[in-house]
Amino acid sequence: MAIARFPTIVIDCPDPAALAKFYGEMLDWKAEASEDWVDLKADYGQCISFQQVENYRPPVWPGQEVPQQFHLDVVVDDLDTAEAAVVALGATKHAHQPGTTFRVFLDPAGHPFCLCLN
Repeated sequence: MAIARFPTIVIDCPDPAALAKFYGEMLDWKAEASEDWVDLKADYGQCISFQQVENYRPPVWPGQEVPQQFHLDVVVDDLDTAEAAVVALGATKHAHQPGTTFRVFLDPAGHPFCLCLN
């Protein structure tokens, strides 16, 4: 028997609404916002939350001067199409690309995330 249900990923950032908008458009999930917190929910129960943090420092990747803390891998059917879409939303393609079946980007707050082939 599970101790808990429905794990939620909570992401620190300077502007929860802006970062939730980026991921909401990428994933087509709906946002529920409060003053310094946004829950981004899928129709099937998954949730990513964004919390405002004062003096936020974005991670440095692939170095560890400021560790990445976490990263999201999202599955796509076509890397080129998905790349164009996330860049249009405000992502930045990272200069370091260590693989061929995925691509590394930084979200608008500097968190690394990967587009991975399905």
